[in-house]
Amino acid sequence: MKTSKRIVLRFPQRLVDRPIVYHLIRDFDLAFNILKASITPDKEGLMVLEITGEREAYDKGIAYLNEAGVKIDSLNREVTRNENRCTHCGACVTMCPVDAFSIDEDNREINFDAKKCIVCGICIQACPPRAMELHF
Repeated sequence: MKTSKRIVLRFPQRLVDRPIVYHLIRDFDLAFNILKASITPDKEGLMVLEITGEREAYDKGIAYLNEAGVKIDSLNREVTRNENRCTHCGACVTMCPVDAFSIDEDNREINFDAKKCIVCGICIQACPPRAMELHF
C-alpha cells in the first residue's frame, strides 16, 4: 500500500554534506517533493519533504534517517483560512515562501492552496484580520 507524508528533516552539522536524501530514492525507492530547504555547509540543515512510496519502504527509509542521526518531525498541523474573517488584503501573498496564495485577476480575491502550504506560520503572523489559523 502506498503512503504519502509530509515531514521535516533536521540535519546536524556533521550530516549536511552527505547524500542522505539520495539514499531514500536509491535504496528505498521513495519519491519526494522538496517543499522547503535550508542547507548551508558547516551549519544545521532543514528540509520539508513530502515523501511517497510503499509503506514498508517508507518505514525502512525513516529508520535509515533515524540511524543516520537526522531528526524527523511530522507535519501533522495544517493552516486554514477563516473565510468570514478574510478581507483579501493580500498581506499573506507577499509573505508566503512557497506561493500558497495567489490573486484572482478577475475579482482581485486571494486564493489559498492548502496543498502547497508547508505550515511555516508566516501568514498567520502577517494576516491583519487574523483569518489564517493553525490547527493540530
